[in-house]
Amino acid sequence: MIIDSFDMESESKINSCLREDAPIVDACIITFSYVIEKYVQDNYDLRQIGQSVAVTGNLPIYQFSYKGKEYAFLKTYAGAPACVATIEDTLSEIKTDKYIVFGGSGCLNKEIAHGRVMVPTQAYRDEGTSYHYAPASDYITVRNADVVARFMEESRIPFVKGKTWTTDAFYRETVNNFEKRKADGCISVEMECSAIQAMCDFRGLELYIFLTCGDLLDAPEHLFRGGDGQYKGTQHDAGHFEIALLLAEYVTGR
Repeated sequence: MIIDSFDMESESKINSCLREDAPIVDACIITFSYVIEKYVQDNYDLRQIGQSVAVTGNLPIYQFSYKGKEYAFLKTYAGAPACVATIEDTLSEIKTDKYIVFGGSGCLNKEIAHGRVMVPTQAYRDEGTSYHYAPASDYITVRNADVVARFMEESRIPFVKGKTWTTDAFYRETVNNFEKRKADGCISVEMECSAIQAMCDFRGLELYIFLTCGDLLDAPEHLFRGGDGQYKGTQHDAGHFEIALLLAEYVTGR
């Protein structure tokens, strides 16, 4: 069974191999949004330093300087397996132990204001990838949630803390499962958090993650928040990259 897949008794068949000339960066910032990737390309002096190779298309890994520090930046694919594999690939291309990840989520509680940043504290493991990186459990703790929350408070950025539901199958977010997860205290649903945290714990990496609400599930019908080209307050809001960059500055020491 998938929950029995965690194996600490034998070696992996495929492993990352760090390049001898891999650059040292203070942190790596990861987005899921092609809109935000374009914003960063247009507004920062990026230079490509590597790539994540995939049959669906290679993903460039960039480096840029900001206030005396060096950061890596890349856009990853959505979904736990692809996202985790992309981060694993960066371990061959750059030297860092800090990863800032931000992306969209669905809101499970209509009382939560649109546009408020979500800081996940625990992630429900309704996906398969995390079970290869950590022993079976219902939830995995997002270890640096308090650090991210403290940053949001000090920066006066409106936010809410709570559990998130990580699922592989967004077309199978059924009413019954929605009700179970909401009753359990989950405030958002997405596809990567539990797996990324499990992978970072396994690899000895520090994950700093926050989410933004792009749609509302706590309604008679699924409501997508933000029409075509309406990005403010959604996962395509370029302002969230600026939050991620400030967070990177915060966790690496100003």
